[in-house]
Amino acid sequence: MRALAIDDGPALDTEALTAAYAPDRAVPALRLNFVSSVDGAATVDGKSAPLGTPADKQVFGLLRRLCDGLIVGAGTVRDENYRAIRSDDEQRRWRIDHGLQPHPRLVIVSSRLALDPSAAVFTEAPVRPIVVTHRGSDDGVRKALAEVADVIVHGVDEVDLAGAVGELREAYALDQLLCEGGPHLFASLYAADLVDELCLTLSPRLAGPGADRIIVGDRGADVPPTTAMRLHHAIAADSALLLRYVRPD
Repeated sequence: MRALAIDDGPALDTEALTAAYAPDRAVPALRLNFVSSVDGAATVDGKSAPLGTPADKQVFGLLRRLCDGLIVGAGTVRDENYRAIRSDDEQRRWRIDHGLQPHPRLVIVSSRLALDPSAAVFTEAPVRPIVVTHRGSDDGVRKALAEVADVIVHGVDEVDLAGAVGELREAYALDQLLCEGGPHLFASLYAADLVDELCLTLSPRLAGPGADRIIVGDRGADVPPTTAMRLHHAIAADSALLLRYVRPD
């Protein structure tokens, strides 16, 4: 375990933070990044942004810089008003210098395909996003989205996430995958036993009752009761706690 104690103050050292979160690129992995209040809420009034801190935002950008592909649920795209995923000049130089594509590839998981092909998340993207759905989704909507994104189909009446992740790695070389939510997608990835890491920021806020946790949904018969995780590091900053948990070898 790596433990760092950092007082409130200026931005965290980028080089040290990069070393703390750097993945083993020889091993394909799917990591999740979430923020939670100290009393377990994942959102305030339906959005995660009010829970963020400067250090959390710094980690948010860093994890995007380190990944090959960024996975989000369609609901999160709508609720958080996602725009095109585009690296800035510094991030782009860093990625190219480290053998990565200039921009991470956005992957949107959607069962209902309630997505607008004219939205900026598609039309302003520097590289075509990927939409993951199932065979039971609307064929006409799939064709419309195929004009602005690569649409891949896995599963009959619900998305087969294991199959989709396999194709993302084999066909698109997206070995290091980052998921930013939402909680229902987290639940589905957990049920499919696809979660390798959890990067969790504990925000120094109490949200009170009624808010979602970082993972929500019905517990099916095949969902594991618990999954052991190992603490890789804990970093204190902005009165928040930045945690990285990994699956044991």
